[in-house]
Amino acid sequence: MENLDNDLILPRVKLSTRGVDNMSVVDIDSPPAKSTAKNLVYKTRRSFETGVTKSLTFRKKQLNNLLKFLKDYEDDICTAMYKDLRKSRHESLVTEIEFAANGVRHLLANLDEFSKPEKAEKDLAYFFDDLYIHKDPYGVVLVIGAWNYPLSLCLGPLAGAIAAGNAVILKPSELAPEVSLLLDTYLNKYLDKECYPVYVGGVAETSELLEEKFDYIFFTGSTNTGKIVYKAANRYLTPVTLELGGKSPVYIDDNVDIFITAKRILWAKLTNVGQTCVAPDYILCSKTTQEKIIKACEQVLKEMLPNGARESQDYGRIISKRHFRRLVNLLQNQKVAIGGAIDEKDLFIEPTILTDVSINDDVMKEEIFGPILPIVNVNNVDEAISFINSREKPLALYVFSKTRKITELFLEKTSSGGVCINDCLMHITPHSLPFGGVGASGMGMYHGKYSFDTFVHKKGVMLRNFHALPEKLQSLRYPPFTKTKTNMILQATRYRSGIPMCFLVYVLVFLLGVICTIGGYFLVKYFNNNL
Repeated sequence: MENLDNDLILPRVKLSTRGVDNMSVVDIDSPPAKSTAKNLVYKTRRSFETGVTKSLTFRKKQLNNLLKFLKDYEDDICTAMYKDLRKSRHESLVTEIEFAANGVRHLLANLDEFSKPEKAEKDLAYFFDDLYIHKDPYGVVLVIGAWNYPLSLCLGPLAGAIAAGNAVILKPSELAPEVSLLLDTYLNKYLDKECYPVYVGGVAETSELLEEKFDYIFFTGSTNTGKIVYKAANRYLTPVTLELGGKSPVYIDDNVDIFITAKRILWAKLTNVGQTCVAPDYILCSKTTQEKIIKACEQVLKEMLPNGARESQDYGRIISKRHFRRLVNLLQNQKVAIGGAIDEKDLFIEPTILTDVSINDDVMKEEIFGPILPIVNVNNVDEAISFINSREKPLALYVFSKTRKITELFLEKTSSGGVCINDCLMHITPHSLPFGGVGASGMGMYHGKYSFDTFVHKKGVMLRNFHALPEKLQSLRYPPFTKTKTNMILQATRYRSGIPMCFLVYVLVFLLGVICTIGGYFLVKYFNNNL
């Protein structure tokens, strides 16, 4: 990538007097006549600089319009999801439309509170000052979505960035072309097209966008692509959130309810046919538990998919032939305990469980991202923890156990983006919990208030009064310095938990002295005038 000049000379802009309802903020007289991406970033930045996105009224209107878009195009979204991923209507409604809508509703309900300046703790030295945290939008944000949840992984970050007062360029995934086309065609009928444009295209278009300077980049996708995005952001020291993935392990203790465990794991694994960043990637358990879990999984699959996976309306398909062939290659030379049927023409892979898996097998070297579930045998909890810690930090960790001591061991001795105990996937749904990775599984977080906080710079502000303290006290910090001055400064600036009671007494005595002095002055003046 070529370097761009840091000080770009921008042509003059003409501010529009048209209202927000007309979905336009600025007119550009003569934007740079170069790439489409450069023009788009230029125009979006000009829109942000008008200040319109900072208005709470404007932000709320855009978020409400986003909800209206989801409601008006519910059927079209479900159809597009089916064409791209063979997602059922139920799955499209629950994991895409409603998931995104709930995030928007939460932001709307709390936006006034989220956006208010926060009061900061005060030490003794700052007793007479106002300290607070002001929340600034970063500016122009780039949101790059992913194909596996092509709606919610675009609109979730978009809503957070809008709520925080930013302008946003949305880049949906080209691997989900129907959803991408729908967003490109209809979203800007609801959102301000100058402040929140959609930019469609493939690798070339994404690379073109990454050449430009953004104020924040939010990316969801693979670890390898995340490294490319991070490198591009580094050119301008642009802050990023990277929502990546990894091999999320499941540990199954010997004392669990095996049928409920199997049901919860398979539900999570087969959601979007395993094409989920927090899907269970492999199981760690003893040989004894392995035999039980396989029998339970056979029973669960018959209940969930009574006519078989191929005939089920609730079972999707792999996104593309390239990903299909990658998954089939992972099955080579593996021992299949359940499933294994494939059909390339239909992009169908049956729910498949593997046993006798070696840590050196290909299926254990990369994130599976499909309906294949290997089982690796361990003899005890310590061995399972050592196995997890020998690999990259996962996005999610799942532990099934009735023993609190065992679950605490995993919490204390492992590192992961999130943890769910005795279930899978469900930890990403509460608005009160952050969602994000650590290490190779990503950086940054969002969901709920964290979606707002991600897209604001928290600016520390101090407000001082000219005459809150006598000039002699204020002059302590100025040279020439003496030992007495130094000791007084050290005492005043030393951190204490809360304001000492003795200082409050000093303040009360000082105020009482001031009152007595003023009262005495007027009392003397009164007697002088009347005697």
